[in-house]
Amino acid sequence: MRIADVKEDIDHELVSREQIDAKIHEMAALVSEDYRDKDPLVVAVLKGAVNTLVAFTEALSIPVQIDFMSLSSYGSGTESSGTVTVRQDLSADVRGRHILIVEDIIDSGRTLAWLVEELKRRGAASVEVFALLNKPSRREVDVDVKYPGYEIPDEFVVGFGLDYDERYRNLESIAVLKPSVYQGEQA
Repeated sequence: MRIADVKEDIDHELVSREQIDAKIHEMAALVSEDYRDKDPLVVAVLKGAVNTLVAFTEALSIPVQIDFMSLSSYGSGTESSGTVTVRQDLSADVRGRHILIVEDIIDSGRTLAWLVEELKRRGAASVEVFALLNKPSRREVDVDVKYPGYEIPDEFVVGFGLDYDERYRNLESIAVLKPSVYQGEQA
């Protein structure tokens, strides 16, 4: 879906599909080199990271195993609740594995920090992160991101897997949602 299809809801495009693809290919080349002989397990957090995971793993030049977790610190709103809930756990055993977490966005950092520590607690040999978007102005917990994507301002973004109330995930680029779309929840 293109921005033109939902232009009444979108303020402006923040990261184009071309920019997304360029960053994903850049980071995939680094990961392919770094993990060449490590048999990595790539972990994505559902649902937001699915688009990033697919594009990223297709750009890799090494074989990888993929697994998913469903974690939540958000309800239907725009603010993190601060409590991480595991909705779906990994099916693979991470003990002794080199884990690469693929994330769509780092906001407060709480969910990602929790996940990194949880995977280490489970015995992962290493845990690194590729995050397509980083919103440092909202950071509450420091998270080490070995493979950084784009730093973005503190605006509510949707598209390429990111949603508002389960909508806009299928937007092909990343865009800023007009406050009028979600302002009713903040009243």
